[in-house]
Amino acid sequence: MTDNPIVELAVDESFATPAAPDRVERAAESLRRNGFTAHIVDTVEEAHTLVTDLLPTDKTIFTSTSETLRLSGLAETINSSGTFHSLRAEQSDWDLSARHDDVRVTRSAPEVVVGSVHAVTEDGKLVTASASGSQLAPYASGATQAVWVVGAQKVVPDLATALHRIETYSYPKEDVRAQHAYGVRSTISKILINGRELVPGRGTVVLIREAIGF
Repeated sequence: MTDNPIVELAVDESFATPAAPDRVERAAESLRRNGFTAHIVDTVEEAHTLVTDLLPTDKTIFTSTSETLRLSGLAETINSSGTFHSLRAEQSDWDLSARHDDVRVTRSAPEVVVGSVHAVTEDGKLVTASASGSQLAPYASGATQAVWVVGAQKVVPDLATALHRIETYSYPKEDVRAQHAYGVRSTISKILINGRELVPGRGTVVLIREAIGF
């Protein structure tokens, strides 16, 4: 939390509108051609049910910091229900600063990572921006299995639009969230583009026809 005035950057609200159904279908088909497993569901509730059914109960799961996971209830279900082997729950009593290296190593290569991305292109690329980069290692290759939950407002035509969405929509929203949560400004330090998945079954994308997260 912070007592300093919150800085609010301009936000391009056009990126808050869910993509049309045919564009979501096109993105899903492209993801499949690029080696991802892709599902399309109509509602957040359906996504919650699908993801919890997909997740193993005998493997370590790391949930990346994500408004999509928070708003969908998936973060709470995975980390607090006791059904899953949650890395965050396991580390809840750690002094995260004192054990920084342990946190970095364990969260870089969990058995399963669950999170979201900031854009999905219609030719099947996942684009994620990060301040710390903590979620990018497991997204790229550190996790044995990756599951991304994505609202339809994140489906964009191409990579240039994906990067523009990050700069003019996702980042300003995250910047405000970070100021409220941590008392510091956010930044775009690193950007990961997952363009193809070479390991069959490793990467699963759940596209929701509704808007959720940013």
